[in-house]
This record gives sequence, structure tokens and C-alpha cells, in this order.
Amino acid sequence: MATGLPSQTQVIELLDAEFTRAGYEIEDVVVDDGAPLPRITVVADGDTPLDLDTAAALSRSASDLLDGLDFDGQYVLEVSSPGVQRPLTTAKHFRRAHGRKVEVTLSDGTGVTGRVGVVEDDLVTLVVRAGRDWNRRRLPLSEISKAVVQVEFSPPSARELELTGRKAGDAGTEASG
Repeated sequence: MATGLPSQTQVIELLDAEFTRAGYEIEDVVVDDGAPLPRITVVADGDTPLDLDTAAALSRSASDLLDGLDFDGQYVLEVSSPGVQRPLTTAKHFRRAHGRKVEVTLSDGTGVTGRVGVVEDDLVTLVVRAGRDWNRRRLPLSEISKAVVQVEFSPPSARELELTGRKAGDAGTEASG
């Protein structure tokens, strides 16, 4: 049974200004009207991580806007951030992952694991292990074929963080999992 839910494009057009005002971009919208209770999922990302309070506020705003549309039936609305396994594909993604540990596959097939440092234009700086110390390695985005944030259970060393341009306790560097 079709619910007449708005399309992905309609949802983006309706919600974009509200999310932008809050400092977030809509990265994806999934409209699933085949579920027992139809679902609209809005994935948002910004320079500030999407916390639960902000997600709830955006969800309320989005719900009010969507309820103003003329479509039949009930639906579930979910506002979330991209998952930790979301690939980093743009300079913006790497900037937002500043201080996070990433696993990178280069276009030549080799891999490197490091912590995201400064991102300038199309260059990403990774802080990588060099024996018992740490070094910075600059990589052109064009040479990165895949990059994914890694889940960490221990905090990084002070030296490693220093080389990324962050200090212990800065947002985005806490252990997560």
C-alpha cells in the first residue's frame, strides 16, 4: 500500500534550510514506504558532531515541517549522523574527522593507518607511527581510494594528538565505541 510519502528530493528541499540554520548538511535521505510503519531517515553531518539533544531538536523541526505536507498515513522519522563506518571521500569529511584514527587505502593498493591532522585544499595530513615516535604524512586526496574512521577504545598519546593540532580533551578525540 503506497503511503504517499514525500520523495527524497522533496524531503531535502523542505528540510535543507532548517538543517543549514542549525549548522548541519543533509548528507542523505532514505524514504522507505515498504516498511510496516513507513520510515523517513535523514542523515546529517556538520563541523560539530550531531549530539542527541541536537538530533532531537532537528527531528522535532523536521517533523513539524513534514506534518505540514499533505500525504496519507503515519511514518517514523529518524535524524542521525553518518555511521562511524561511513567512508571519508571529500576534504570536508576529513576535516570533520580531525583527530580521529583512520584506515586509508591508497590508489596503489597500499594501506596506511593514522590520525587525521590538518586538511588543506586537497592534501590530508595523517599522523602515523614511525618506530617509537610519530610523523606527519601528507597525502593528496586523489591518491586515497578508501578511508574509514576506526573505532578506538583507548585514548591517543599526547604526542600523537599534538601532531594533529589537537590537545587531549578536545572534541572528536575521545575514545569511542
